[in-house]
Amino acid sequence: MESLSEFWQLASLRYKSHPWHGINIGNDAPEIISVFIEVLPSDTLKYEIDKESGYLKLDRPQKFSSISPAPYGFIPQTYCGKLVAQLCNEKNNRKDITGDGDPLDICVLTERNIVHGNLLLQSRPIGGFRMIDGNEADDKIIGVLNQDEVYADWHDISDVPEALVNRLKHYFLTYKDMPGQVTQRCSITHIYGRDEAFEVINRSRQDYKKKFGKLENRLTIAAMEAINFGQEISQIRKKI
Repeated sequence: MESLSEFWQLASLRYKSHPWHGINIGNDAPEIISVFIEVLPSDTLKYEIDKESGYLKLDRPQKFSSISPAPYGFIPQTYCGKLVAQLCNEKNNRKDITGDGDPLDICVLTERNIVHGNLLLQSRPIGGFRMIDGNEADDKIIGVLNQDEVYADWHDISDVPEALVNRLKHYFLTYKDMPGQVTQRCSITHIYGRDEAFEVINRSRQDYKKKFGKLENRLTIAAMEAINFGQEISQIRKKI
């Protein structure tokens, strides 16, 4: 085996990778990124990734008419932590906002009908919403499906029609509201363009590395410890 990286690449052929941790964000990130899609515009149920198992799980029925206007999911190997929250605090002149502890969310605009979730696609980020949920930074990146012919000329959020931007804003401002709730839970303080979306993505990647480190190395150490433990048990049994 030439390298540990090669070993884990071979292991991924036998075992399904966790969508959050095991999928590469892409060699051309942040310009072109991998996205795991959880929810579609046709879904009346809210799905999300189960962080422990990596399987898609049912979170809740969508309340009222809160249906996603575009395929919605997250960017693998990202984490909304200290650096993402720091930027949100700076832009809002606050000090009390923390990261929400989730992978970075993204909506992917496309002319094509995607018929099911639980899939990977390639997207070009063009902007985002600086959203605050309670006191947590919950940025929503807006992207375009890579190689989508109809939206090929959309390179920044300013290229998106205002009506569509407003529809996306309305969804994110209401999709967590519960029946009978008086005060709005979420707020969008800024709409930002591609360059700032790149900064948010890069910060979330750094937050991910600080939170989870180099997973391949940690897995290798755990595997070696398990092998050594097995060898020790084997030697003990031989002596009995």
